[in-house]
Amino acid sequence: MTDSIQTAGKPKILVTGGEGFLGKRIVKELLSGDSPLEVDLVRVFDLKDSKDDQGGQVEFIQGDILDRERLSAACEGIDLVIHSAAIIDWGTQPEKAVLDVNAGGTRNVIEVCKEHSIRYLVYTSSLDAVFTGKPLVDIDERQPYPDTHPTVYCESKKLAEQAVTSAGREGLYTIILRPADIYGEGDPYHIEPLIDMARKGFYVRLGNGRSRCQHVYVGNMAFAHVLAAKALWENNENAIGQIYFITDGEPANFFQFFDEIVKGAGYKIFPRNLWLPRGLAYAIGSLSEGIARILRPIKKYNPNFSRFAVTYTCTDYIFASKKAEQDIGFYPRYSREEALKSTIAYYRKPD
Repeated sequence: MTDSIQTAGKPKILVTGGEGFLGKRIVKELLSGDSPLEVDLVRVFDLKDSKDDQGGQVEFIQGDILDRERLSAACEGIDLVIHSAAIIDWGTQPEKAVLDVNAGGTRNVIEVCKEHSIRYLVYTSSLDAVFTGKPLVDIDERQPYPDTHPTVYCESKKLAEQAVTSAGREGLYTIILRPADIYGEGDPYHIEPLIDMARKGFYVRLGNGRSRCQHVYVGNMAFAHVLAAKALWENNENAIGQIYFITDGEPANFFQFFDEIVKGAGYKIFPRNLWLPRGLAYAIGSLSEGIARILRPIKKYNPNFSRFAVTYTCTDYIFASKKAEQDIGFYPRYSREEALKSTIAYYRKPD
């Protein structure tokens, strides 16, 4: 552990990827009137230009996480960085791009923190950092990294975690958060593709419905970031340098969980109970990836269907947030009922 330092006042916080699905909600939770951490300033750094009006409470700087000069400018005067910018990949993105952004971009953030004497870093990792492609049941944060990874995305998250952990040994105060599958309003990775499939009139599930995995509502995941930032700012010795799994409910089958949202939003699921066996689905995923690679020089095509999507949704992956509850006081700020109600309302099918 690093030597203890004292902080005073309210921190100025930079959120990388602050215009993304999770990043936007982190900003919202930081600025909520009942946030457990009072902040002096929130600055967003993102590839996308902001279209939101935050009433002057947020500064926006547009830029690429790989642009060291632009990133350095965004870190001027900052006390604490929440690094959530990443390429989210289900096994269909170019490997170099995933490694460059997720691993290389994280190393850039660490170096710029050192350059500006920023002492605090919360890193948004992923459960995929330790995903093996085989069942993992009732694991905790002691689960080792696998020797090989199912996809380059999993590898990129491991490499980024290792860079953050190494920086922690060199004086940076860090916390790494590993979210379960994040869902909620504006979810582009799970709900939107499933609703699109329902709209097209042919809804397919993968596997046999018996595999289970973890989920977490975006509001609760964002709240975990606020609690992690608070723990660092207050020099919570139990939390500094730690890694935490974050989830907010009981495990459930991936498709059965999201079916409730799709149907609740008013979309018809047809056929009502079609499940593709894992072997067949994996073969189709392999074919889809092959087509994407062939077309890539001509047209950017990232299929939703991939071998990793099949492996992940058909494999048990179960853990809890007990360590985060104990160390940083994490709890689901939004109940499962409230989260589902809000998500379903957001996706409600127009009359």
